[in-house]
Formats: sequence, structure tokens, C-alpha cells
Amino acid sequence: MRPALTIKEAAAVAEDRLLNVGKIVNTHGVRGEVRVWPQTDFPEVRFKSGNKLLLIPPESGESVTVEIQTAREQKNVYILKLKGFDEINEVEKFKGWDLKVGESDRVPLSEGEYYVRDIVGCSVVTEEGEPLGTITDVLTPGANDVWVVKRPGGKELLLPVIDDVVLDVDVAAKTVKVHLMEGLL
Repeated sequence: MRPALTIKEAAAVAEDRLLNVGKIVNTHGVRGEVRVWPQTDFPEVRFKSGNKLLLIPPESGESVTVEIQTAREQKNVYILKLKGFDEINEVEKFKGWDLKVGESDRVPLSEGEYYVRDIVGCSVVTEEGEPLGTITDVLTPGANDVWVVKRPGGKELLLPVIDDVVLDVDVAAKTVKVHLMEGLL
């Protein structure tokens, strides 16, 4: 069994928001490997040999820091070998546990790309400065994302995330400036 977090590590994690990167769905073989359902856009980065991840139990309990020894993709899941866990009996208890990283380990995005958690909660204003509401969800129906904006009075506005509509995104200020095309309101 790996040691639980130290007090210093636990304090750092408490300050750091955690990001889901996967969920252990089962064991694989008898040599301590686990099957992980990836919940990240960057599995090749997250599951690289030598990376450290935080294992979080589904109910309350102590989290475990693990290091990836090996990883390989197999039919939409990843097979991970965790360093120090060499038998099925040592990893069986991890079924259903989440794999997380701290926000400080986020993968940098290209210009014009945003994490959903950075967009949700942003205030939306028109190019004239008129407040429209707050982004509450991000939908991915097809060609482009759609931001769901809750308007005063409870109505929702669906904003297509295209260059003609989204003029400026300021994640630090939590504001999005948009051009309202005909028919959007």
C-alpha cells in the first residue's frame, strides 16, 4: 500500500482545484495493471510513464498518490501499470476510483481554446457593453461548441462559438464579448 498524502501535500491539493483525467473501471491481468476510462483531452500526456496522479476514492477516504510505470491504449481505454503495485490484489480496491491532477498541471491550450471550467461562469456582454447573462454550460453538438447563457428572467440564449459571434474572451476577468447576429435573441 502506498502512503497517503503528507500534510504538506494535502494542503497543496486543497489549494489546487483537481481535474479529472480518468476513472479506474477494472483490473487487467494478474500483474497489477488497471483499466482506465480516460476523461481528458490529453491522455497521451496524462498517462505518460513517470507522471504522478492522485487516486481519489468514490466515497470519503484517503487519496493515494501513484506514479505511472507503463501505459498503453487498448479499445478506448488505457491499461496502466502503477509503480509499486505488482499484483491484482493490490489494485483491486481501486476499481471505481478517480484519477486526478492539480490545476497547476493543466496542459497549455492554443490561442482561442479554453477549458470548459474557465468558460462556465463568465459574464456575456454585447459589443456595445449590454449585459446578456452568464454562461452556465457548454454543448458540443457538432461543428462548433454552443455556450448556454442564462439570461435575467430565466430564459436561455444559445451562442454558437464561431468567430462571427464571439469577439473576445477574457478568462481572467471572466467576461465574453459577443456580436449578436440576427435571430440569436
